[in-house]
Amino acid sequence: MAGVFNLLGQITQAASVNAVWELCIPYYRDLGFARVNYTFSKFLSENSYGDPDDALFLTTNSPEYLRFFTRDKFYTRTPLFHWVLNNEGACTWRWVHDAYQSGALNPAEAETVRTNLANGILAGITISFPSAARRARAGLGLIADPGMDDDDVDRIWDARGEEILAVANMMHLKISQLPLTTRNRLTARQREALEWVADGKTSQDIAVLMGVSVAMVEKHLRLAREALDVETTAQAVAKGALLNKIFLRPEAEPDATPDGANTI
Repeated sequence: MAGVFNLLGQITQAASVNAVWELCIPYYRDLGFARVNYTFSKFLSENSYGDPDDALFLTTNSPEYLRFFTRDKFYTRTPLFHWVLNNEGACTWRWVHDAYQSGALNPAEAETVRTNLANGILAGITISFPSAARRARAGLGLIADPGMDDDDVDRIWDARGEEILAVANMMHLKISQLPLTTRNRLTARQREALEWVADGKTSQDIAVLMGVSVAMVEKHLRLAREALDVETTAQAVAKGALLNKIFLRPEAEPDATPDGANTI
C-alpha cells in the first residue's frame, strides 16, 4: 500500500498530461492491464458525443487498434461506451458478456462484442469518472492481458479494486486540471492575446501590452478562433479556458503527446 500512496503523491505533483500518463501506465501494466484507453471530453450534449478534435484520447494500444477502435465511430456502439455515458463508478466486463449470452444487447452492441472477442479483447475493467459539469465525461478502460478472463479480472478487482479506483481517480483529477493535449493547438502569442481579452482588454490595449500593431493582435485572435474552431473571440476564450489552454503556468506542456501513447 505504501507504493500506492507514493504513486498518488507523484501524480499530484505532475506538471503535464505526459507526466501523469507515464506514472500510471506501469501501475496498470503490473496488474495485468498493459492495454489502457482513457478519454475525456467537456463538450458532450444531449444530441452529440462532441467533436473528437475537442476530446482527449490516450491509449497504450497500437496504431492498428486505434484505427479499428475509431473506424466509423466503432467505440460509440459498444455497451461499455453507453455505460460510461450513463453511469459513474466502475464495473468489470462480466456483465457485458452475460448480457451478450442472454441476448439482452441490441444488434449493434452485440456486433461490437463479437468484434472485440475476435481481436483478443476478452475481459477488463471500465471506470466512469464523476463530474460536476453536465457536459463533461471521462472514462478509463483497462483491457486484460492475453490469457486472462472474467474470473481473473474479478479476482483482481475483489483484491485491489479500491486502490485501482484511487489511482484512476487521482489520474483523472490531475489530468482535468492540466492543458489537454487535443488537436486545438494555440501558439504562445495566440494564447497571450486570448488571455488579455479574458482580462477585459481592448485590441488597442493588447497591442500596447504585446508591443505589436492592432492588426497583428486581430490576426492572433483570428488564428486562435480558427485553431479552436469557433466563430467569436468570446467563444475562443471560453473554449480555451475549458481546455486549460490559457493562463498556463510556465512548466505546463499544453500540446505534448505523452510518450508511449497514441492519440486520435
